[in-house]
Amino acid sequence: MPRKPAAAANFFASLLLICASAGTSLSAQHATVSAAVEQAHKVLWSSFVDSHGIINDFVGERPTPEDCALGKPNAIGWWSPIENGPMFTGLYLPAACERARRSGDAIDKTHASQLAQGLLKCASVSDVPGFIARGIGTDGRCHYPLGSDDQTHPWFYGLHAYYKSGLPSEQERRQISAKVKEVAEVLESTGWQCPCDASFKGQFRGGYKGHLFRDAVRYLYLLRATHEITGESVWLERYQKALAEHPANADKTRAEICAEGYAFDHEAIKHIDDFQLWIYVGCQGSLAKLVTMETHEPTRAFYRAGLALNARSVVAAIKAHSQFDNNDTKVFGNADWRAVYSTWVPQHTQADAAKLSETGDKAKRGERKYYEARWMRNPLAAAAIAALGGDSARAEINAALRHYDYSKLHMAEFFFAECAYYALPEVP
Repeated sequence: MPRKPAAAANFFASLLLICASAGTSLSAQHATVSAAVEQAHKVLWSSFVDSHGIINDFVGERPTPEDCALGKPNAIGWWSPIENGPMFTGLYLPAACERARRSGDAIDKTHASQLAQGLLKCASVSDVPGFIARGIGTDGRCHYPLGSDDQTHPWFYGLHAYYKSGLPSEQERRQISAKVKEVAEVLESTGWQCPCDASFKGQFRGGYKGHLFRDAVRYLYLLRATHEITGESVWLERYQKALAEHPANADKTRAEICAEGYAFDHEAIKHIDDFQLWIYVGCQGSLAKLVTMETHEPTRAFYRAGLALNARSVVAAIKAHSQFDNNDTKVFGNADWRAVYSTWVPQHTQADAAKLSETGDKAKRGERKYYEARWMRNPLAAAAIAALGGDSARAEINAALRHYDYSKLHMAEFFFAECAYYALPEVP
């Protein structure tokens, strides 16, 4: 789910200060886009993918069982190295599958399998059915108690891509089908709200039946993908029913909302084009998958409309890559998250956890994380969105991918470069 209002306000205020002082750096770091992607791939796998096959946010000390139990730095896990494991891993796995298909390399196939197993592990470390952990701490099992819809949807998205890729063994396919069915049945029983763990058992964090574009497309995708994986007709029936429904507070059906693209969410989620495109990559990927799964042409037309509109809308955001200076020396204090977020109080509610997440020593934290979010994460997420919508922005996408020296980046969010590259049609 998007950041809580107060946390978001602080985040955007920091970004705006950094953006105001940002310079322009137009030179490409790589002679070819393939060379850029190879560097990104090597850096990701050497530094950010952990032993479980889960992408960590950054390189830093892993949370311990005590950290996870007490909620340090906070019970949501925000600002820890394991904040976004299923989100990042799930969004990246389709690119890993496509890389393996193109190369035929055994290492690439193994990487895809490792990522899938990482996602399955995130759904297997809690005694709460349907709970998707954000990542895994030092003992190979501990985790923060609050997941979210932003973690759960990419979990499905990545496993669906791997399941359909032709890469998994029959045993892996059975394993994936059983776990997807288990999680989907829990979500169906909760009204598609995402369950919490530990002291927050019985509570939920985010869901999919709201009235926004990102709600509609994710909910429809989850139902249809579950049908494809399990083969059970009940999921297709639920999908077809959901298509024609008007979500609460909406005057359009879910199918019609899909045609509106992410612009439909501008009032509810601020600064999408400048800072928040990363939470729409999975939506665009889901639209692309829905186009391929749907056989009813009028419904496919809604999906195609939203897909094309999103791809056109992000071109300006892709071009913002030129504002990123590869020689920037801003402090990335987040790696020592214990020192930055040393304040701690017991958290009895989700609101308590969100409030605690707003603390931190700004001087120790530095500005680099926000700098990368604005000028690296957002342009590369935009590139992925455009690529998932077709080939029309290939020149802009390639320019963005060639711009970055991936060896100098602190946040793993540059994996969106591979998402973009492998979503584009191959050049003969």
